[in-house]
Amino acid sequence: MTQKLRGMIATGVVTLSTVLAAQAEPQHGIAMYGDPALPADFTALPHVNPDAPKGGRIVFAEAGSFDSLHPYIRKGSTPWQLRFMLAESLMGRSYDEPFTLYGLLAETIETDDARTWVEFTLREEAAFSDGTPVTVDDVMWSYETLGTKGHPRYHGAWNKIETMEQTGPRSIKFTFNTEDRELPLILGMRPILQKAQWEAANFDESGVDVLPITSGPYMIGDFEPGRYLTLKRNPNYWGKDVPFMKGQANLDEIRFDYYGDGGVTFEAFKAGEANTHRETNAHKWATQFNFPAVESGDIVLSDIPHQRPTGIKGYVMNTRRPAFQDIRVRDAMIHAFNFEFINQTIHGNTKRRIQSYFHNSVLGMAPGEEAQGQVRALLDGLAGNIPPGAIEGYSLPVSDGSERNRAGIRAAMGLMEEAGWTVQDGVMKNAAGDPFTFEILLKSGADENRQEIEIFSAALSRLGITPTITSVDSAQYKERTTAFDFDMAYYWRGLSLSPGNEQKLYWGGESADTEGSRNWMGVKNPAIDALIDAMLTAEDQDGFRAAVKALDRVLTASRFVIPLGYSELSHVAHAKELHFPERIPMYGDYLGFQPEIWWYED
Repeated sequence: MTQKLRGMIATGVVTLSTVLAAQAEPQHGIAMYGDPALPADFTALPHVNPDAPKGGRIVFAEAGSFDSLHPYIRKGSTPWQLRFMLAESLMGRSYDEPFTLYGLLAETIETDDARTWVEFTLREEAAFSDGTPVTVDDVMWSYETLGTKGHPRYHGAWNKIETMEQTGPRSIKFTFNTEDRELPLILGMRPILQKAQWEAANFDESGVDVLPITSGPYMIGDFEPGRYLTLKRNPNYWGKDVPFMKGQANLDEIRFDYYGDGGVTFEAFKAGEANTHRETNAHKWATQFNFPAVESGDIVLSDIPHQRPTGIKGYVMNTRRPAFQDIRVRDAMIHAFNFEFINQTIHGNTKRRIQSYFHNSVLGMAPGEEAQGQVRALLDGLAGNIPPGAIEGYSLPVSDGSERNRAGIRAAMGLMEEAGWTVQDGVMKNAAGDPFTFEILLKSGADENRQEIEIFSAALSRLGITPTITSVDSAQYKERTTAFDFDMAYYWRGLSLSPGNEQKLYWGGESADTEGSRNWMGVKNPAIDALIDAMLTAEDQDGFRAAVKALDRVLTASRFVIPLGYSELSHVAHAKELHFPERIPMYGDYLGFQPEIWWYED
């Protein structure tokens, strides 16, 4: 009971019934809006096979390399899967609902109506892989350490915690210093690490000498940096009977073999070195998956649908660099990028173009349509900080599909001229005679991106612009993008049906100068910050959707990214022994990445 509430009782302002009504109750789960879909006595998530057999292995062929097994700090190049497959959190997310969590390490969650605080109670049986119990001390240490020494993705939520206190033998309570209804859910998804292990090691150092002790169903097995990594299912995993985990973690071994580039990974899969392959090139999926193992039935081709937003995938322009600070220059790049020709030439017209950050969902703007209702009201209140097209409507240019793209090049030329750039002696220059040029950063082995950029570069040459195209290995790519050391780079930011605090990391002003943040474009716009805040503080679904749609309009109309195409399907080729449930969750792409709810059966 708060001091304020005690004072109200003492002065007779509220009755006992009011006090009781104000008290929260422990719950088995929490949803961002409304109530969880599953009751307290659920036995398994609806999109899993609770009777899936245990055993077998899955082998991935991965492009790139790694030099660290510590996924909770910024340093080092770590297999991205480790962030999700080692440490458990207090709550687990259901991918069959927009944003709902159910108890995992915690048996209950409790919060007030305004969500100004949250309290978790740990399961008595929760344990780390070495058999020691997960304690409140481990939880408190994890939150503070991640929030101060961990990757920047963890810092934002930690800074919003006013107090953290143990309230019982297995209970911990967080009280917040700001209004943010998503915070109880965000805290529920933080990884919990073992305090005792890291007291004897340096948490700030990357590398492979310290293998994290965690509570998850998998432990790190054999590995050789740059060549392979195996995860072994823990036979003594504490949570095998927790309802949330029923039908999950079915495979005995998960192996990642590393190759130099994406082309080699496909060949490795065809040769039988891997038994699963996720294909993102729809044209390749339609034309190159007819090899003998497919024809014999040993390899199965599965199309898995999803209902999530497209997110934004394309070539991001770094506004920290003078070349791309002018929106007219960024707009010119978008006009010069001949998506329709690229889609035909490289993808066989199999892609649909991403129209906005939340396209393909109820949260996305309608391209070209004027803002209405609550969306318009939000944008009108931010006049002066929103780009052209945000209110009246913005649509990407569409070419005639020919290689020349005369209309697009003509529009790009006009925009560059408005920004002070003209063609002089065949070269795009400013009034001082300085040429307009920039570097496009790509990852080695990204053959599809290289083809797209070569077509784009040819178009730019007709504008008198000659970009430098640089391909680097995955470690260098991460190092350079982490430090924002690029002009233009390939960029992919996935988004959900329930966006929240991560939006501040993606394009919030505070993250623009934080190396390692995901604000690659370097945007600092008070309108974007205000719309993120409106989204986070919305108290109903209508207000939430209006804020996201307004945010989508401002981001898209700001022309930070040259959007590419998308598919509403995940294409997964896999051994016939690898199976997934018949019911596809709302986030079907979750199945495509594998392997949490897959199983192996002859």
